Amino acid sequence: MSNPVQLDDVWTERILGSLEGMEYGSVQIIVHDGKIVQIERTERKRFDAFAQPQTRARPEKLKKRSQ
Repeated sequence: MSNPVQLDDVWTERILGSLEGMEYGSVQIIVHDGKIVQIERTERKRFDAFAQPQTRARPEKLKKRSQ
C-alpha cells in the first residue's frame, strides 16, 4: 500500500522559498514512501539573442603589439 504525501507548513515554506526570486527554471520535489526528502532548484538565465555583445577593452600590451 502506498503512503500519501504528508505536506505541512514547514515543507510548504521550503517549497515557496525555492520558488522565490526565480524567473526561469524548475523546482523538483523528491518523495520517498510518502515523505518529501529533497527539493532541487534549477534556475536558468535567459539573454536577448539580438542584444549587442559588449566589447571589453584590450590590455595596453596587446594594443601596442597590434600596431
